[in-house]
Amino acid sequence: MPVVNSLVPSRFLTLVAHLVIVITIFWSRENNVLACLPPTYTMEEYSSRDTEMVVALSVTLGLFAVELAGFLSGVSMFNNTQSLLSLSAHCSASVCLSFFVFQKWECVTYWYILGFCSALPACIEVILFIAVFGLKKKPL
Repeated sequence: MPVVNSLVPSRFLTLVAHLVIVITIFWSRENNVLACLPPTYTMEEYSSRDTEMVVALSVTLGLFAVELAGFLSGVSMFNNTQSLLSLSAHCSASVCLSFFVFQKWECVTYWYILGFCSALPACIEVILFIAVFGLKKKPL
C-alpha cells in the first residue's frame, strides 16, 4: 500500500485512539483534578478544578465532532496535508494524554495539549469546510 493511501486509515486510527483516551480521562479525571490542588483544599476549589477539567474535555469532544464530520463527509479525507497534520497531532495527543493519565499531570497541561493537538487540526478542518462548501473548491 503506498504511503499516501495509508494516510486515511492511519488518520482514522489515531483519531479514534485520541477519542478513546479522552473518554477514559472523563471517567478517571479525579486523580488529575487532585494533582491540580494544593495538599489542603476546600470542596469549592475541587469543584472549580473539576468543572475546568470537564469544560476542557467537552471542548475536545466538540473539536472531535468537527474533525470527524469533515473526515467522514469526504471534505478532508484525501487531503494529504490535513491528513499528515491530523495524524501527527492526534498521535502526539494520544502519547501525551497517556502520560497525563498515568503520571497525574496538572490540569493546566491539558489546555496545552488541547490547543496544539485538537484545536489546530479542527481549525484547519473548518478552513477546508469553508473552502469546499463556501468557495466551491474541490475537496483535494
